[in-house]
Amino acid sequence: MEKDMKKQIAEASRELLFEDQVKKLTVKAIVDKCKITRQAFYYHFEDIPDLLKWILDQASSQLEKEIFEQEDEEKVLKRCFLIALESKPYMDKTMQTNYGQELEKMLRDHIYHLSMRIVEKKNLYQDCSYRDLKLVVRYHCEAITGILRNWTDEDSENLDHIVHEINLLMGGKIIP
Repeated sequence: MEKDMKKQIAEASRELLFEDQVKKLTVKAIVDKCKITRQAFYYHFEDIPDLLKWILDQASSQLEKEIFEQEDEEKVLKRCFLIALESKPYMDKTMQTNYGQELEKMLRDHIYHLSMRIVEKKNLYQDCSYRDLKLVVRYHCEAITGILRNWTDEDSENLDHIVHEINLLMGGKIIP
């Protein structure tokens, strides 16, 4: 039941971000949209950044599960790109709110920690020291987020080629 309310609050915040009149994401707007009290919101979340973190945690958990169920590295990377592209409009709108900087830091942290878990579970880069491993993972995270930040329609048309080339460049050690 509690998770259902969290999902309802998350969905309401998503909907609010796409309403033209909403410039700021506020607790008042969210509770009005959900038809709940402020106390109900604060029962589930400390504040809006906590809500945003919960949304990211849910998405990361689902993505991680999918990654470890899939053996084909290119399919894994393609799925990661598709998920990122599906959520891009939501993220772009959130970045324009008063929580943009906090969300950007949360996204970087989530991508980095997810990538580290993948590297550790798949035993990638065993020949690297831990210090070098952290640098490699940071490099990959920045490369992928940079590609996504400047994504074009042409990139969408060439997604399979992009995924294949990234796989070759990374020596088959794909980490999203």
